[in-house]
Amino acid sequence: MDGKEFFRTGENCWRVEEAERLAFLIDGEAYFGALADALEKAVASVYLVGWDLDSRVRLRRPKGAEAGEPLGAFLDRLARDRPALRIYLLEWDFAVLYAFEREFLPTLSLGWQTHQRVRFELDACHPIGASHHQKLIVIDDRLAFVGGFDLACNRWDTPEHALEEPRRRDNDVPYPPFHDVQLMVAGRVAAALGELARRRWRRATGERPAPPAPTGDPWPEGVPSDLRGVAVAILRTEAHHEDQPAVTEIRQFYLDAIAAARQSIYIENQYLTAHDIGNALAAALARREGPEVVIVLPLSCSGWLEQETMGALRAHLIRHLRSADTHGRLRLYFPRREGQEEIINVHSKVLVVDDRILRIGSSNLNNRSLGFDSECDLAFDAAGREEIGRAIRGFRDRLLGEHLGVSAATVAQAVATHGSLTRGIEALRGNARTLAELPEESIDGWSQLLSQSQLVDPERPIDQQRMRELLSLNLAPTPHRLRLLRSAGFLLLLLTCLGLAAAWRWTDLGDWLDRERLLALGEAVRTSSFAIPLVLGIFLVGSLTMIPVTLLIFATALSFGPAGGFFLALTGSLGGGLAGFVLGRLLGRETLRRLGGAQVNRLSHRLARHGWLTMALLRVVPIAPFTVVNLMAGATRISLADFVLGTVAGMGPGILAMVLFTGGLENALRHPGEVSVVLALAAATAALLLIWWGRRWLRSQDRRED
Repeated sequence: MDGKEFFRTGENCWRVEEAERLAFLIDGEAYFGALADALEKAVASVYLVGWDLDSRVRLRRPKGAEAGEPLGAFLDRLARDRPALRIYLLEWDFAVLYAFEREFLPTLSLGWQTHQRVRFELDACHPIGASHHQKLIVIDDRLAFVGGFDLACNRWDTPEHALEEPRRRDNDVPYPPFHDVQLMVAGRVAAALGELARRRWRRATGERPAPPAPTGDPWPEGVPSDLRGVAVAILRTEAHHEDQPAVTEIRQFYLDAIAAARQSIYIENQYLTAHDIGNALAAALARREGPEVVIVLPLSCSGWLEQETMGALRAHLIRHLRSADTHGRLRLYFPRREGQEEIINVHSKVLVVDDRILRIGSSNLNNRSLGFDSECDLAFDAAGREEIGRAIRGFRDRLLGEHLGVSAATVAQAVATHGSLTRGIEALRGNARTLAELPEESIDGWSQLLSQSQLVDPERPIDQQRMRELLSLNLAPTPHRLRLLRSAGFLLLLLTCLGLAAAWRWTDLGDWLDRERLLALGEAVRTSSFAIPLVLGIFLVGSLTMIPVTLLIFATALSFGPAGGFFLALTGSLGGGLAGFVLGRLLGRETLRRLGGAQVNRLSHRLARHGWLTMALLRVVPIAPFTVVNLMAGATRISLADFVLGTVAGMGPGILAMVLFTGGLENALRHPGEVSVVLALAAATAALLLIWWGRRWLRSQDRRED
């Protein structure tokens, strides 16, 4: 079997195994349908490993008919109908950070409400701040799917990306067009991917599932293979964590593939912020006889926050590429449809080099995917085999034809006629569906600052020893720790203020929370005869339902002023915290560990070991949401007195600072003008000083106890 020459095991790939056949699945209609058909043929085992899994997503969405059953019910039925079938679901553990855009408590819907042979686990075996980003599905070790798709909401679409598509809705809510790609492979490469899935399951759970005995053929009927008998390489990114060494095969593959390019490089990706890849592309563009480079991206990053961070980094890297393009071989596009205001969400992660090398997977062109998050890609090299080169070229032309609103054959003809990929694309642009030139993006001081920062798009985990020292919660007054805590506090408050300002400026919050509505709402609450029990009840419910406690404090201060707001907010926070504490005590640590994963387990150990000081620091530096901290505290051996003392000591100074700031803000709302702005700034300064004083007080208590 040829095709291995480009790949070096342990350097730019993990393993190279044969795919008996493979197929390119472009867009959700093709992928979800093929997956549903393949799952129906599963006999022994199914591994679904993802960044996000949602029990409500529907795989089958026939035109003009009712959609099929939700994923949770679908998997439950498979397990009940097949006594030998075991289904393993593994999801990134930090879904709580995305509570408003993910399914709430997936452990309940995918674990407890399904058959006992459907196992659902949350994977927390990664460095702090990292994520498991692999999208990997293996059926009976005979068939596997790898690519950019999660089995999550807002992913399904047709290749038409139509303006009106009634099937493009989840939970009865429509969403914008979505473009992605998945690769389906059968044969020994699927067995290797099964081994990779079991390794990850073992790291997350400690269990060692046995590989299934070879049986059957789960390849979905009606899906033709695009290639047969191909040597496929498996590429990974895994960050260094505990006893697991760092793996950067994907980074090395990108660098090798770009260096090997002679005629063209075609890229589709959600992001473009990776420094090393940007430098490699710039070097290729600078070569006199270098390749053409065509990059298809979304018009902008989704959401104002991502646009202001990852979008700023992208603008910086694009300017670097354009400055290196001295020979005019770079083209940057985004897909556009006439009359369509909503952008097409380009979520695919594709690289095609010449007619020789193809890569599809989960890794984005950002720093996280090359050294921080876990990723899995598949790639292969034609190595002189004409049928493989033809399939690679045909796949690229299918993608371009979809974006340009023409057939793949038309793209192939245009490229051949003009003798150039970029000239062929330019000749076909201008239809109702087209590739539009990515506009020049401005680079301001914020972009320059972010381009030199590792906070937004880190390349590697932060120093583990330093983080262990911080989370050990030993507040001994060494100069280093004092500086670290002071900097963290000021940075947290600064980011909060910037976030609020950006939300008012770039989201609908400023329109909805106008001055009259805010003041009228506050007046209605303040004048109600049930004001105090109503506020305390809201804190109680909000503290158990993941509503941010800072939002509740802000609203209370706005309604009742500094004095009343302080006592009501502190009492409400303490009452809500106690409710979570009691619930955690009733649930117990083992139940919370199953619900929240290893992160809960680690933090609960620290709570039990350090008592009220730990509680106070967790309130001052919220490394976990308010609700989660309350539940964890109740499930540990920390006493009720320590919980109350730590909550009051940790939250009191912050609440006082917030109500003073809010008082200045309320005055600015009622009487806008220079004086009000000055008072609001004075309140913000007072908040900073109070937080600084509160932290010094906590450290002085630490010194006395030591």
